[in-house]
Amino acid sequence: MNYLLQVDFPHDGIFGEEFSKAFVDLANDISKEEGLLWKIWTENENTKEAGGIYLFSNEADAKRYLEKHTKRLESFGYKNIRAKIFEVNKALSEITKASFL
Repeated sequence: MNYLLQVDFPHDGIFGEEFSKAFVDLANDISKEEGLLWKIWTENENTKEAGGIYLFSNEADAKRYLEKHTKRLESFGYKNIRAKIFEVNKALSEITKASFL
């Protein structure tokens, strides 16, 4: 069973290419997380939000990462962090073109 982690938070900083350049090291660090299959980075300059959608191979790693990432975001000064973990319905997701590793 795969688990999806959804995280978003208010972000008044940089966006777009600048955001990409600034967070390369963080992306490389996240890519090494146990159980992580992939992450999609999200940002919306109009609503001043950023975050990500993560796919984990198990719930324990999703929960562990959420705790770690929340502490990291708080250390960067972020507040009002919102997060949810969902079980993935693989059968229906594959019909609608989801790709799993």
